[in-house]
Formats: sequence, structure tokens, C-alpha cells
Amino acid sequence: MDLNSDLGESYGAWRMGDDARMLDVVTSANVACGFHAGDPAGILDTLRAAADRGVAVGAHVGYPDRVGFGRRKLDPTSRELVGDVIYQIGALQGLAAAAGTRVTYVKPHGALYNTIAQDLRQATDVISAILAMDPSLVLMGLAGTPILDWARERGLRVVSEAFADRAYTPQGVLVSRGEPGAVLTDPAQVADRMLGLVQTGRITAIDGSQIHLRADSICVHGDSPGAVVMAQAVRARLDAAGVSLKAFASPVGT
Repeated sequence: MDLNSDLGESYGAWRMGDDARMLDVVTSANVACGFHAGDPAGILDTLRAAADRGVAVGAHVGYPDRVGFGRRKLDPTSRELVGDVIYQIGALQGLAAAAGTRVTYVKPHGALYNTIAQDLRQATDVISAILAMDPSLVLMGLAGTPILDWARERGLRVVSEAFADRAYTPQGVLVSRGEPGAVLTDPAQVADRMLGLVQTGRITAIDGSQIHLRADSICVHGDSPGAVVMAQAVRARLDAAGVSLKAFASPVGT
């Protein structure tokens, strides 16, 4: 099982998360590319820290929406979206090379991530952009959603993802952040929940029902309250149960 977090999201004097401490816990880092968050100097710092720890790096591409932190759905044309995704991957690839590591996968961020899980047109644009940049890049997407099949059909390798700190609907998608109970904050509860998912392939939805979910990677959002403590709790719980944690993609050019 892979454990990932969204990092590199600080901007100037505005600090978001604790990348250094989180990188001591996770096996993969989804690094912002400057569109929804992050500035070049801070992103480079995060990439260097990931390289030092042997943590795999992914491009966390998003809508060009810093004010909304990339969590507002936009409707770019295909021409715009393909260009935006290519631009972001390319920027991160350059910074990663300077940091002594490489980009091995792509995980869309926020509203883009949730949109392409079900929206064929925007999903096709993101897939096309990845293929144009590097067909060997892995696409990380929401477990159980059509984006994974669409990407496989185009020849991309995919990784299915579950969220430790987010609630699920009975349909297996994330509860909107605007709804009560959408974000989970109890580290012990979250750790137990993730161990149950790994062992049984099931997770409890917000209405108490059980849903089946096959996941290759678990995400703890870097901007969640107590994110590092939560990630530590998840890792400790999985370690204690004998679950092997490793990146799904080879880090640092190995």
C-alpha cells in the first residue's frame, strides 16, 4: 500500500501544511505545480526534501484558481485544459530534475480531480495531456470511478486512491466539503478506518452503509487539521498490522 499527501502548497509568506514532517511519513508526494497553490522556490524546497527521503513525486495539477485553492469547478475548453496540464507537468519536471528527482505520476487536484472522475470530456483532455508529455507517467484517480477505466483504455497505467480524512457517499464518491462531516479529524478513527479498508476492501459511508472500495494508495491531505499526526497514526496502524508501505512508482530516478 502507498501512502500519499498533497504538498508544496505554500505561497510566499502564506504557509500551508508541514511538508518536511509529512515527508518523513508518506511514501509518495503529490506536489503542487503553481496553478492552485505553491510558488517555484517553495515547490523546489519540497522536491529536494522528497528526494532526500526517497519519496516518490507526482504532479498535482489543477485548475488555474489560487483564490479558490483549486476547489471550484471550472469549465475550460479542451484546448485550454490540455495546455494547462502539459504546462504544469513540464514545470514540475524541470524543478524535479534540479532537485535530483523526477516526476513519476500525475494526480489532479481538487475540483479537477472530482470532475474528471465522472466527466468524460475533461477526463479525456487530462489523459491526452499526460500522454503528450510522457506515456510512462501513472495517473492517480478516485477508486471506483470511470476515469480509471478511461485512462486504461488509452494505455495509461493507473493507481486507485482512497482518502483517509474524507467521508464517502453511499455511491462511493467523496462527500462535498460544504456538507457536515465531510472532513474527518480523529486520527485514531481514521487509522482504524484505513486498516479496515486495506484488510476488507470496504469502508463505511456517511450514512453508515458499507461500500466496496479497491485502493492502491491512501491520501492524507496536507492542509487538513493535524495532518501530520493523522498520517503518523495511519502509518503506525498499518505498520503494526504488518501492511507493507511502499511507493507504487520508483522514486528519485531509481
